[in-house]
Amino acid sequence: MKYLDPKTDLTFKKVFGEHPDLIISLLNALLPFDPGQEVLSVEYLTGEMVPETPMRKDTVVDVRCRDNRGRQFLVEMQMIWSSEFLQRVLFNAGKAYVRQLDKGQDYHLLQPVYSLNLVNEIFEPDLPDCWYHNYGMAHSLHPDKVIEGLHLIFVELPKFKPQNYSEKRMQVLWLRFLTEIGHDTRQAPDELLADPHVSRALEIVEESAFDEAQMYEYDRFWDIVRVERSYYREGERKGRAEGRAEGLEEGMARGEAKRNLEIARSLKALSGMDVATIAQITGLTVGDIEVL
Repeated sequence: MKYLDPKTDLTFKKVFGEHPDLIISLLNALLPFDPGQEVLSVEYLTGEMVPETPMRKDTVVDVRCRDNRGRQFLVEMQMIWSSEFLQRVLFNAGKAYVRQLDKGQDYHLLQPVYSLNLVNEIFEPDLPDCWYHNYGMAHSLHPDKVIEGLHLIFVELPKFKPQNYSEKRMQVLWLRFLTEIGHDTRQAPDELLADPHVSRALEIVEESAFDEAQMYEYDRFWDIVRVERSYYREGERKGRAEGRAEGLEEGMARGEAKRNLEIARSLKALSGMDVATIAQITGLTVGDIEVL
């Protein structure tokens, strides 16, 4: 048996954007719900959120749905991390939140928006043991005091290690599905095959289930990821090099300014040279020299 990687745009949307029972299982496994808050049913919404005015930015998310309580869920699979992605997540969640109401409707009708973002890169290297990041609006001194509205959840897939998470079984199974299954997989782990939801997802990403055109799109996706990753890494290298050069130039400039001040101080004290001439020699202003 050969499988396609479920993290690609084609397969991710096919698994979670076309099968309500699978997206429900994923949301309940990965979102920070209290008991009784679990998602029971969903309806899919268009992933394209067109702006109300032509001058505003329109965006597309991988999967967007709403449950029977009116809560919205935005799910993104992101292969390459960038600081712009964080801002886009906030922008999309904010847009989904404010556009719940029509004109004249009361604010109490607003329901929470959950943005679940699965990232295939490490973006918090300073937190090596933390792969699950849950952002909300909480009091800075009393984090138990929370304002409901936006919930932004980021999962760093490369950090996830399937150790002993028996109390979060489905969370582990879905993350194993996303991190262990790929185009090199010939035999899926028995633990994944044993669960009906994950087993069904495995059937969906079997290579034999895709036609020639879809396989072309699948391969093209990886080509795009490789090119984008190359461009992004090159940009990072150039940025670091430019930063070092700027830092060196700034340090040299500070050193030169300090040296000129010392020369001006010495000339003023020892030779009695007039201020205008000292200014010409050192490049300092007359005002700088007068206060020495």
